Amino acid sequence: MLTMIRDLIAAAPVGVPAFIFVIALVVFFHELGHFLMARACGVAIDTFSIGFGGEIYGWNDSKGTRWKVCWLPLGGYVKFKGDENAASTPDRERLAQMSEEEKKGAFPFKPLWQRMLVVSAGPLANFVLAFVVFCGLLAFVGAKVPSTFVGGVQVKSAAAEAGIKPGDRIVAVDGKKVELFIPDLINAIRGSNAKTQILTVKRGNDSFNVPVTPRETEIKDFFGGKVKIRAIGVVPDENNPDAMIWLKVPPAKVPIIAATQCWSIVDVSLTYLWRIVSYRADPSQLGGVIGMAQMAKSAASHGFYDLFYLVAFISVSIGMINLFPIPLLDGGHLLYYACEGVLGRPLSERTQDMGFRLGLALVIGLMIFATWNDLVRLLGSSGGHS
Repeated sequence: MLTMIRDLIAAAPVGVPAFIFVIALVVFFHELGHFLMARACGVAIDTFSIGFGGEIYGWNDSKGTRWKVCWLPLGGYVKFKGDENAASTPDRERLAQMSEEEKKGAFPFKPLWQRMLVVSAGPLANFVLAFVVFCGLLAFVGAKVPSTFVGGVQVKSAAAEAGIKPGDRIVAVDGKKVELFIPDLINAIRGSNAKTQILTVKRGNDSFNVPVTPRETEIKDFFGGKVKIRAIGVVPDENNPDAMIWLKVPPAKVPIIAATQCWSIVDVSLTYLWRIVSYRADPSQLGGVIGMAQMAKSAASHGFYDLFYLVAFISVSIGMINLFPIPLLDGGHLLYYACEGVLGRPLSERTQDMGFRLGLALVIGLMIFATWNDLVRLLGSSGGHS
């Protein structure tokens, strides 16, 4: 435990600012989506907040909206006129006392389609932010991919027994040149039916051929499930800048690849959640705030490309999560509005309040579970020493 605490303190100078930057940027654009759509629909806005808790700094704009930054940078909110709290629960007592003129700017009195647009605009802004960031990275920097440098060799693996070491570069498989770890090297090994393959390895200034017999290995996939693959037991070197390759992307393909990257994040995330529900994936892979802070620290240490890639990744994730039909999240509000559209009237106050309470309990429960997973991983990485 003491080792874990020391690691957290040591990581703070880089990890905390990077984490705050990533979260604040993603949250700002999410709330800005709500804000701009609300203004377009004529909704009066009381507060635009980045963070929760006590105010650190703030100001009022010309339309009376209080813009503020608060001390707990784990989210944010836009409080519309007629809202009781940051969760956009209607303030029924205040609404009942409003004049007809005041009701014109109150969010709960806006037409159903406008309320749905305002709520949807937050997640949409997250997807737009991610798309723009991916486009920028691809257009001005290119795609960053690992080459065939070996970053690690598994103990007692085929590669280890063949004498392959970290730092080696595999330049050919059975005489066929390979430049990228994914897909070149992996496809060459997994796609071959040969019992033994000849790898051409470069070590420093020397090159040599070495016979390697791939083995059928059971590994954990991205979702924590177990799969069998044909492998030699090496992993790419993603920590060494010299081991990475920058691929130029044709301008016409930039938006297509950026959109594909956004969709891939959604697809992988939803697949993982479905596998958890169907007991085919390990839920311990879920991460929380500590995990995001570690990711931000690692990304910042690798440079701006990785940091902004993380911004895009988290932006897509937050946009997707907010669309889940859970009361308290944007998707929960959309669910209420969908029911209102079908029934021709809003759900009863009791039903809405009960839904918000259940949604709050579920969100807090998931946060605790994800944080517990983070702590378990931290303890495991520190060896569990006290």
